[in-house]
Amino acid sequence: MTDTRIKGTLRSYLRWPLLLGILLIAMNVQIYTISLRAGIIMSAYIAVYLLIAILLYYFKRRALLHDLVDYSMRFHVTVNKVAANLDIPIAIVGPDYCCIWENKQFHNKFSTSLRKRFHISKAISVLTESAFPVSADTTGEIHFHEADIYYKAVLQRVNLEKAPDSQKKNAGEIGIGDTLYAIFVYDETEIVHYIRENYDQRLDVGLLYIDNYEESLAMVDDVRRSLMAALIDRKINKYMLNIDAITRKLEKDKYIFLFRHKYLSQLQADKFSLLDDVRNINVGDDTSTTISIGIGIQGDTFRKRQEYARSAIDLALARGGDQVVVKAKENILYYGGKSIQQEKNTRVKARVKAHALRDSIEAADKVVIMGHNIPDVDAIGSAIGIYRITQVLGKPARIVVNQVTSSLAPLLELFRDNKDYPDNLFVKSEEARDFIGNGTGVLLIVVDVNRPSYTDAPELLPLVSSLVVIDHHRQTGEFFENPTLSYVEPFASSACEMVAEILQYAGDEIHLKATEADALYAGIMVDTNNFMNKPGVRTFEAVAFLRRNGADILRIRKMFRSDLAEYKVRAEAIQNTELFMDSFAIAPCNADECTSPTIVGAKIADDLLDINGMKATFVLTSYEGKIYISARSIDELNVQVVMEKLGGGGHISSAGAQLTNCTLQEAAEKIRNILTKMKEEGDIE
Repeated sequence: MTDTRIKGTLRSYLRWPLLLGILLIAMNVQIYTISLRAGIIMSAYIAVYLLIAILLYYFKRRALLHDLVDYSMRFHVTVNKVAANLDIPIAIVGPDYCCIWENKQFHNKFSTSLRKRFHISKAISVLTESAFPVSADTTGEIHFHEADIYYKAVLQRVNLEKAPDSQKKNAGEIGIGDTLYAIFVYDETEIVHYIRENYDQRLDVGLLYIDNYEESLAMVDDVRRSLMAALIDRKINKYMLNIDAITRKLEKDKYIFLFRHKYLSQLQADKFSLLDDVRNINVGDDTSTTISIGIGIQGDTFRKRQEYARSAIDLALARGGDQVVVKAKENILYYGGKSIQQEKNTRVKARVKAHALRDSIEAADKVVIMGHNIPDVDAIGSAIGIYRITQVLGKPARIVVNQVTSSLAPLLELFRDNKDYPDNLFVKSEEARDFIGNGTGVLLIVVDVNRPSYTDAPELLPLVSSLVVIDHHRQTGEFFENPTLSYVEPFASSACEMVAEILQYAGDEIHLKATEADALYAGIMVDTNNFMNKPGVRTFEAVAFLRRNGADILRIRKMFRSDLAEYKVRAEAIQNTELFMDSFAIAPCNADECTSPTIVGAKIADDLLDINGMKATFVLTSYEGKIYISARSIDELNVQVVMEKLGGGGHISSAGAQLTNCTLQEAAEKIRNILTKMKEEGDIE
């Protein structure tokens, strides 16, 4: 039988006449003390009042309950009708995540083709079991979209443990247990549209620099000079007009432009064709003008976006120009960079950097010099050149070398047991840490690398008080923070070339010894592959300077001759080379028996380039739990872009990467996938 007892506030309300009777009785007692006759009369009236109240309470109770039940049923039906016809899709699912009730809106939008008690994920795929809240009386949110309509699903868990026994019994009878989940689905398409429209209307900031404006104009006669400048300006303004950009010329070779963010995808889709448009300008000579663009996006303020644009243009120029760098809050995107940067004939920058380096060394108490991990001849040769400056200026210095390879050993032997150099010139990380001490007044000079994680001892970076970076590789998104001096020139053939130029301007009293000149000369030879890989005019000028200081080519050649075992490894790798797309060589290198596996891999990559029709070569070497990739090309593929997709970097024609938790086969497959994607996107002809 259904429990029809009246409880709570309603029962108290029905009993108030009886409770009032108690007050009347108390008042009647008080009246008896005043007048007996009045008390008797009042007692009669109170008796009649109590009789009527008791009769009404008991005889009208059933009629009142009937009216309450009738109202409750009508209210329940109304609520169900409203919920069933509500514009918001609503569904209730049980602990097995099967739908036990849904309103019309939910059915029409998500479950028209489903039978009853369907699993909720069949109606809305994102509503998997992990999406529902796990604690009682909590809510969760899931955003999803179907076609062009965007939804927000609010999930609420309802615990029935505190429900009346009758409700719990009814829930048990239909098999839903003690837990229910209510799902409310809201259409937020309009909100998403306005958010996206607002985001697309945000202004992005761009900076455009002409890389070689002065050099290009100097190569043409006076008649065509104004024509060339006008053509460049017209190309830039016409391109900006297509994206409704506000363009302002800051200087003769610098522009700033503002455009709505929605046009960025358009620029990315055509891969910033303005780079090619400007490069193809022809006024009757062989001069090629290039531009660099830096764009800042996702900054909360215009000032922040302008800072991002400034960082992006600096990075584009440091990477060699002729490219676009888009800098966001947490990532950097690169476009272009297909042409080799033109060498600058002026040495003004080298002279300025040489004086700044001298000032930094003079201000320091100690100097530590460090290259990249597994250092090569270029890294140590340039470190030796810097060491000569520190000695002339009277500053104690150490060179960090943690691992000596077979290709590097002959060079280091020139300085060991040499009375002109201390026995502790080359030290490991632990000895360098002791030399640094508390770090006060210690200058760290990093050569031949511009990525902190690639240095020979990254743990030394936070210990020193100042930092100088000298490198010839193109910069990536990883860089040193707040260096005292940064001298990065991607057009330079090697770090040794840059240091040779610095030595000429660091002071008249600085003179190289023949052994030091040999080290610098050897570094240039190795990085240019015996002057076959991008040597420039300044490269040979640096070599001439080193020759004047006693460098001997015969001595250097004897120093770096290879043994027979290495030649066998190189021959085996060439024999096992895979030809991909008829023009890309991918070769695994088994150099376990060699003491310098990574150097051997680089030599194999250079050797494979001599094969006719070869656009690029990739040699994979397994060493110390990592896969080292050496990539080489002549001028038909920017291997730096390929290696950056694998976390590496380098130059257009010479680059590399290091992969961890990877096999040789997996690394080769990654290279094939990258080349295939670049082919599909038109980056490879």
